[in-house]
Amino acid sequence: MNGDASRRMFLKSVGVLAGAAVAGSTASAASAAPSALNDSKKFAPRFGLASYTTRKLTLDQTIALVKRLNLTCLTLKDMHLPMNVPLEATAQTAQKVRNAGLDLYGGGVIYMNSEVEVNRAFDYAKAAGFRLIVGVPRHELLDYVEDKIKTYNIAVAIHNHGPEDRLYPTVQSAYTRLEDRDKRFGLCIDIGHTQRSGIRPADDILQFHDRMLDIHFKDVSAPTRRGSTVEIGRGVIDIPAALEALRHVGYQGIASYEYEKDADDPLPGLAESVGYVNGVITMMNRNK
Repeated sequence: MNGDASRRMFLKSVGVLAGAAVAGSTASAASAAPSALNDSKKFAPRFGLASYTTRKLTLDQTIALVKRLNLTCLTLKDMHLPMNVPLEATAQTAQKVRNAGLDLYGGGVIYMNSEVEVNRAFDYAKAAGFRLIVGVPRHELLDYVEDKIKTYNIAVAIHNHGPEDRLYPTVQSAYTRLEDRDKRFGLCIDIGHTQRSGIRPADDILQFHDRMLDIHFKDVSAPTRRGSTVEIGRGVIDIPAALEALRHVGYQGIASYEYEKDADDPLPGLAESVGYVNGVITMMNRNK
């Protein structure tokens, strides 16, 4: 089913209007999933935000946005948690996020082009209390990164960046380099870049889930390199299929929204996206 057809079927079945999430009741529209999802027998994945979404907003604005949308988890990009400050300052800023009641579980995307950059990334992650680095290490540094994973007990998830990227254009291009490595060395599957590579995200989730440590959840306008981020449900990704794949493999990690559109004011489109996904999950559990 293509994205438009999937969206029409969903909107018809649950009666949700796309504009609802941007009205005055933004928070309630974005948290459409009922309390019944707390039932352990139902599908209830944890969702968070990748802060590249709010790259033009401050950290305080980012925290407020995450809480307004009833998300619980956060990964920070370096514009919100700088890497060029003393580690004591890193730890203080990270604690501020946790004091707001959020699970600051990771950071990135962090590029690793030298051993010096790898060392800096792990020291930064340790100071911030991250469990996970979403990273892009050069191929010749993979052994060195794996040693650091074992020393620091901090996982690294390689992020696929689509058809323009030379290192890891697809999930498979990263997966093939992780064979026989520490299980804490895995994947951050960006379903938007997966679709832009002409690959169905549900298929990557099903095929590579044993190394899946994180997900960047989004929708895109086209299944080609020209595709760009749009509100979830308005693009070409089969979102119900991707969510069903997560349920099928029993994914226990976090899926972080990364809404790259509307950088100056991401809340309306992000709220619509969160509401759409919560509605799909509601229908999945009703039809169980």
